[in-house]
Amino acid sequence: MRWALVKVSLAVTAMVVVAFAVPLGLVIREMARDRAFSNAEREAAAVAPALSITTDREQLERVVASAGSDAGMAVHIPAPGDWSGGATDIGRQRATDEDIAAVRRMGRASTTEVGGGSTLLQPVALSSGEIAVVEVYVPESEVTNGVGTAWAVLAAVGAALIVGSVAVADRLGVRMVQPARRLVEGAHELGEGRLGARVPVEGPDELRRAAVAFNSMADQVVQLLANERELAADLSHRLRTPLTVLRLNAASLGDGPAAEQTRAAVEQLEREVDTIIRTARDAKPQTAVAGPGAGCDAAEVVRERMGFWSALAEDEGRKWRVAGADRPVRIPVARTDLAASLDALLGNVFRHTAEGTAFAVDLHNGEDAVIVLVSDAGTGIADPEAAMARGRGSGTDGSTGLGLDIVRRMAESTGGDVRIGASVLGGTEVRIWIQLDGRTAPARRGHRGAVRRRRQSRAPAPAAPAGRDH
Repeated sequence: MRWALVKVSLAVTAMVVVAFAVPLGLVIREMARDRAFSNAEREAAAVAPALSITTDREQLERVVASAGSDAGMAVHIPAPGDWSGGATDIGRQRATDEDIAAVRRMGRASTTEVGGGSTLLQPVALSSGEIAVVEVYVPESEVTNGVGTAWAVLAAVGAALIVGSVAVADRLGVRMVQPARRLVEGAHELGEGRLGARVPVEGPDELRRAAVAFNSMADQVVQLLANERELAADLSHRLRTPLTVLRLNAASLGDGPAAEQTRAAVEQLEREVDTIIRTARDAKPQTAVAGPGAGCDAAEVVRERMGFWSALAEDEGRKWRVAGADRPVRIPVARTDLAASLDALLGNVFRHTAEGTAFAVDLHNGEDAVIVLVSDAGTGIADPEAAMARGRGSGTDGSTGLGLDIVRRMAESTGGDVRIGASVLGGTEVRIWIQLDGRTAPARRGHRGAVRRRRQSRAPAPAAPAGRDH
């Protein structure tokens, strides 16, 4: 917009300057020409009285010399009774005989072009009734005297007008562009999650109204998010009562592996509810990027969660395998986040596959990323994109469609991503790419497909190492 205003102002001012300066320059040139010939007419008029009195050559030469223009003036006096020959000429003749004779016949002054300038031919009646012609030479320098300076002044004034108009247009453009630029920057900041972004109300009326509307929208977004957090905290707090009942009932189950697992599950559920409430109250995403030194041992978390799910797998007759979890693998993810992601994926295996279906968890440690593979021998997922859509669910009871979204947000918080494909077991394989170097910014949801294609081209799926079958 700024450069558009400058270009428009430059074009309009240039047209105005040309429209006025060119005609004015032509008028100035014509005025200089008229001035030069007016001076020549005055010089010719100074000789006319002497010609009307005498035609003596010596006296006329003194008159021409006294006029101070003897070098540029000539007097042509015809011989008595003969207009075409035998004339008396005083001074240097520059005009042709034909031009002089034409002036005698017409009886009025005229100008003619000669080498280096022009001449004024002025007829003068003699006492004898004959016509003498006074020739005054007007050099080109007198005709153009002052024209170059005047044109230079006009050009300087025109350039000053153009520069001034461009400067004014540029200032006006800055006044209009800066508020628009701040509005764009504020929109980007708000889109990146900086909820305190606001735009100064300044500039033209349209941009001022846009800034007011943007600030009002930002305030509403903050209020809506605050309401969402309060609602999440309130709903989570309502779970405390049934959890208390479950904990009391679990305490009365006695001893045994099943009772211990039930009590451990209830305790974990209580911790998860407390974490949800604290996160909602503090307005901090649970999958925020971990700072330096934060994170967990992915291998330890995998072994722990597989130890929990293995008991249920044995009850349902499922074979399972863990690979790559025998050595520590540090990742920039909170322990609770990785555990919640694994529980979501393994819970989907138990929920959406038949009893007896085998599954496996593979952990691969690379130079810049850690890959966690959860695969099963079920029937697979017909539409992986729909499965990754938040809140879509599978349509069955107890399915909220948030499990895979939890996994995706955990991976994208490190700059990684999640992909769904076919597993070597014949069913579904969910691949979690966890970035280690932190150089890649978290992928936005609108670019999820492009991120997956980039990961596929950069690191093909490694072969699953040998693990334990149970």
